[in-house]
Amino acid sequence: VQLQASGGGLVQAGGSLRLSCAASGFTLDYYDIGWFRQAPGKEREGVGCISSSRDGSTYYVDSVKGRFTISADVAANTLYLQMNDLKPEDTAVYYCARIRMGAYCLGRIPDYYGMDYWGKGTLVTVSS
Repeated sequence: VQLQASGGGLVQAGGSLRLSCAASGFTLDYYDIGWFRQAPGKEREGVGCISSSRDGSTYYVDSVKGRFTISADVAANTLYLQMNDLKPEDTAVYYCARIRMGAYCLGRIPDYYGMDYWGKGTLVTVSS
């Protein structure tokens, strides 16, 4: 099982980036996926998740709601995190993670212990 996030970079405030998360060793239609981020000196926090194993519904934390969109291309086994209207406080390393069997993206993001595989992160830097 592998998850590989990519697409990070440097962007000015108000700009957009799209992150990708390529999954291998399993198929998205059996597992939900979460996106997390960790800013310098801060704890890792959940950003959002998608119920790719069921109806494709999504959940976002309040700080990104309306600006970030998670989508899944099940045929390509790839997730996306579209980030618009980026703010300096969005600067962080972004990770995708597989939600373990029996846990779900359902009205909330499972916590760290609800994940069983993590991808290597991709750095997003938003300049003011």
